[in-house]
Amino acid sequence: MIVAPLFYMALLDNLIDTVVGKVAGDQAGPISQFLKDNGGVSGLAQKFQNGGAGEVFSSWVGTGDNKAIAADKINAILGSAQVQQVAQKLGLDTNQASDLIAKLLPQVIDKLTPDAKVEPNADAQPPVA
Repeated sequence: MIVAPLFYMALLDNLIDTVVGKVAGDQAGPISQFLKDNGGVSGLAQKFQNGGAGEVFSSWVGTGDNKAIAADKINAILGSAQVQQVAQKLGLDTNQASDLIAKLLPQVIDKLTPDAKVEPNADAQPPVA
């Protein structure tokens, strides 16, 4: 029976929704879905590492100041299709959506990693009870 992993996925989704809601306010729904669609914290960590911005992402996870990221770097790392989906859901143009993601993502990742670490595959493979 696979009830425990589904339970943990639901808890993780709820945590993401709660944190994003506190940071993003009215834009929470699309930003939360964006985070989930990209593999959560661990998935985004990998994408940023692959995109040459691993150090920036690590600053969001760590306990120091969060480094800023430019909106065009968000597009380069995540792809314009991802940004366009957020833009459509929020009724923004893609430049505004990129700016919003660049502004909110550091805060969201910071809040989702209070222990200053990304657990490998934690978002994709919840622990079994």
